Amino acid sequence: MRNAALMLGIFAGLIGVVVGFVSYGYVSLTESYQEVGEAFGFVTNPEFIKAASFLAPLLAIAGGGMARARALWGGVLMLVSALAMYGAFGFNFATMFPIGMAGLGGLLAIAAGKPDEEKAHF
Repeated sequence: MRNAALMLGIFAGLIGVVVGFVSYGYVSLTESYQEVGEAFGFVTNPEFIKAASFLAPLLAIAGGGMARARALWGGVLMLVSALAMYGAFGFNFATMFPIGMAGLGGLLAIAAGKPDEEKAHF
């Protein structure tokens, strides 16, 4: 289960990087050019979107990397990443896979507390 959590976290982070690039770019574009925001809509909380665009994929990749050695910590990081992506970007066609992968990876990592190794979470 730790290997599955590792792979899911890394894949979620890589897909989340693409979503983050697009989201950060759109927020920056609407801040620079008001006409784009008037035509396509402004973002309600641009600072949160910018922060989540950077931090959520980073947390997913870090959580996936930690899943083998420290399953509890890695799982918590992946679940926080999934919640941050959901809060910032919502659930749509671009975010369903990174949110799902980070959430499932987090649950698998937390569930892999003791059965895989003799060393528990702590």
